[in-house]
Amino acid sequence: MKTPRVIHILGAPCDAGSRRPGCLMGPAAFRTAGLIPMLRALGHKVTDRGDAAPDPVAPTAHANPSVHELDRVAGWAAALQRAAAGMAGASDLPVFLGGDHSISAGTIAGVAAHHAGEGRPLFVLWLDAHPDLHRLSTTASGHLHGTPMAYCLGLEGFDGHYPPLPAPVRPEHVCFMGLRSVDPAEADLIGSLGLEVHDMRAIDEHGVVKPLSAFLDRVRAAGGALHVSLDVDFLDPDIAPAVGTTVPGGATFREAHLIMELLHDSGLVTSLDLVELNPFLDHRGRTAILMADLCASLLGRKVLDRLTSAA
Repeated sequence: MKTPRVIHILGAPCDAGSRRPGCLMGPAAFRTAGLIPMLRALGHKVTDRGDAAPDPVAPTAHANPSVHELDRVAGWAAALQRAAAGMAGASDLPVFLGGDHSISAGTIAGVAAHHAGEGRPLFVLWLDAHPDLHRLSTTASGHLHGTPMAYCLGLEGFDGHYPPLPAPVRPEHVCFMGLRSVDPAEADLIGSLGLEVHDMRAIDEHGVVKPLSAFLDRVRAAGGALHVSLDVDFLDPDIAPAVGTTVPGGATFREAHLIMELLHDSGLVTSLDLVELNPFLDHRGRTAILMADLCASLLGRKVLDRLTSAA
């Protein structure tokens, strides 16, 4: 194992970004699945900072009538941006337990601001079936868990609604892996911004090692910090059913663990989101346990460390 790390964990029990309730139970499920003891058993110094709460934000209307819970999502973004910046300064690795993916509007913005103060660019590895590149004006569903990457890239349309963005992430510093559900407006942005995308067809054809290694080489060459945002729906729903946005054909158990192991070997990861876990949809905790196990792989658990389970 590499040098033990100082890890601070913060829950973000938010389900305002989707109309399907349940993600607010995610942080408790991660804890129940044994995430913190797993990481401590690997030698890391882990502090559980409990759960965050959103800032109070006055309700605002938007011209897109589909948009809902805008004030609550903005309140979460403000609170988490502040918390994430502080945690990035106080620990080696802040870990944020979602909550739906709208929390990344705050977590990524906060760690980006911290690292900008150090003169380090933030890179983002986005492991998700969806790119979450909608702006408030383009979302047809109005589900704001589909907007965090657009906001963090500094795209237009968020001013006056989401909190000010202190350090936008550069498009060339983002890598999407596992995409398999992209709306037309998002596809247009991917093309116009030149975003790096490795969808599931590319992974089927070429695997994960070569594209991920090339991205990590770019992070290393730039002296960058690396935020990893892992959505449950990156995984195939056959192995991870506890998500409200299931898309068939996701990453397998081995592909996901290999990505985590490569990330650990790189030593580059400086912050992590674990999002979209909806325990109400889980089968005897299997998704929560798998996500916790993936986090442990990222932090040093080896294949040979795993015990055989009873059938």
